[in-house]
Amino acid sequence: MELDPLLLSRIQFAFVVSFHAIFPVFTIGLASYIALLHGLYFKTNNPAWDRLSLFWTKVFAVVFGMGVVSGIVMSFQFGTNWSNFSQAASNFLGPVLSYEVVTAFFLEAAFLGVLLFGRGKVPQGVHLFAAIMVAVGTFISSFWILSANSWMHTPAGVELIDNRFHVTSWSEAIFNPSFPYRFAHMAMASFLTGGFVVAGVSAWFLLRGRDPEANRRALSMCLWLLLFLAPAQAVIGDFHGLNTLEHQPTKVAAMEGHWETSTNVPLLLFAIPDQDAQTNHLDIGIPNLASIILTHSPDGEIPGISEAPPEEQPPVIIVFWAFRIMVGIGLLMIATALAGLLMRSKGKVYEHSGYLKTLVYMIPMPFVAVLAGWIVTESGRAPWLVYGMMTHAEGLTPSLTGPMALFTLIGYVAVYAVVFYAGIYYLTRVVRNGMLPEEQSESTSENFKRPMRPFSAAHTPFDDDVDPVRS
Repeated sequence: MELDPLLLSRIQFAFVVSFHAIFPVFTIGLASYIALLHGLYFKTNNPAWDRLSLFWTKVFAVVFGMGVVSGIVMSFQFGTNWSNFSQAASNFLGPVLSYEVVTAFFLEAAFLGVLLFGRGKVPQGVHLFAAIMVAVGTFISSFWILSANSWMHTPAGVELIDNRFHVTSWSEAIFNPSFPYRFAHMAMASFLTGGFVVAGVSAWFLLRGRDPEANRRALSMCLWLLLFLAPAQAVIGDFHGLNTLEHQPTKVAAMEGHWETSTNVPLLLFAIPDQDAQTNHLDIGIPNLASIILTHSPDGEIPGISEAPPEEQPPVIIVFWAFRIMVGIGLLMIATALAGLLMRSKGKVYEHSGYLKTLVYMIPMPFVAVLAGWIVTESGRAPWLVYGMMTHAEGLTPSLTGPMALFTLIGYVAVYAVVFYAGIYYLTRVVRNGMLPEEQSESTSENFKRPMRPFSAAHTPFDDDVDPVRS
């Protein structure tokens, strides 16, 4: 069997990017939460906020480290697997990625050291400032990365001359047409991810009766946050969809499973897209709803997938179902946040074991939604590497062979599996150890000096005397 280097390179890049994406999307939201906790402690001097900030800073440090490890090697693939693209886009992507390192990574790295090791050694105001700078750095980093990625979807401010992109307007290239919507959508996803993880872990602690004062505060804050952000994400997603319809109509058609340009288009809840036959099987939909959502008119016209030649069509079944997974989880998030409001109105939000267990089970859902959304975005762009200007095949390294691509793919999977297992194992031990008892948190310096409990091979992550999720 002949190995296709293009297919293997795309699988490799998708794997590495997907693995890396789950870490920044968490740390961006968590960094802002940690800065808020430091601000509350600075203002009130309440040790509960200090215990929360110490605990979540430990979690942030582990996840940030995993993100750095997985992200550094990601850029190598531009040279090894996509050298034609790297050379063609270097005039734009080179400076943009360098700006990300200079303005964001250095900022995060410098102040992260103060945040992690300055507790009890620098004034509270300096420690608070370090936390704020780390949070700001995460947003600056996402700004540059999303600008570069958005440019690949909606290229602007460049000319392609002799297979090389030349920047004609930096402002148009950086602030390309889809960038504002992608940045807002990703920032909201980061806050939702951080919110659901903090809420879920806080619920896990409350089920075990561990530091109820601090974890009630944390859970209450997150539930109010999620109550507003989950519906807001749906609104931002709608604007993002309208922008995508304008600039990438074939992607939207694939998301909807809509083959022929027509009006009164139904919203398909279920279908099995058949790309060879250019049709769907077993489709179930709501009449006119897709036209209403995308054009705000029941008889609005939506372009079909068949408007594009077969060789320029994305893999419809992947885009179609990934989109539904993302939207389905988004609706589940909204329902969970509304259920929290109902529990709060009845005074049972901290004692209702069923709802607390639901929050624990919701911890992985934002990550799945982010990965599904990433698949929609990147698979929906295929076969274009730079939409409408350069295909994946044109950007591939000419000398790359199938066996070479397979070897590096296996290597990445093996190494990342070890990194992921080690990181998650240590992270779950940090969570299992939890926050320090209140009587041992009277001062910031005592918090900093207290050692963690040693690991024990006899215990599994999140193990405890009682597991109410299983009981």
